[in-house]
Amino acid sequence: QVQLVESGGGLVQPGGSLRLSCTVSGNIFRISTMGWYRQRPGEQRELVATITSTDSTNYADSVKARFTISRDNAKNTVYLQMNNLRPEDTAVYYCNAKRWGTARWDYWGLGTQVTVSS
Repeated sequence: QVQLVESGGGLVQPGGSLRLSCTVSGNIFRISTMGWYRQRPGEQRELVATITSTDSTNYADSVKARFTISRDNAKNTVYLQMNNLRPEDTAVYYCNAKRWGTARWDYWGLGTQVTVSS
């Protein structure tokens, strides 16, 4: 059974940094596109960043140059380094594992809260 477990959220002051981690159980990690999404209260979930199995990355415009997504296939873990955090980055952050094609899947973690406040 596939499980995604996020960690690393918390309370940070504006301008601060956090690193989120998501560890995936099961044997799907290496061939999955991994992503981080976030959801603010009353809003829809939105893409933050993705990284493919070949390390191609994509970022939302709002986080470019501040956030970095990376993956460690040996540890089945994807990271989101978040720098220069802003109050508007406050949200629940979700990890996603996705694959398209004949063998397809779309798994989600339970989320981790990030709060940026002074």
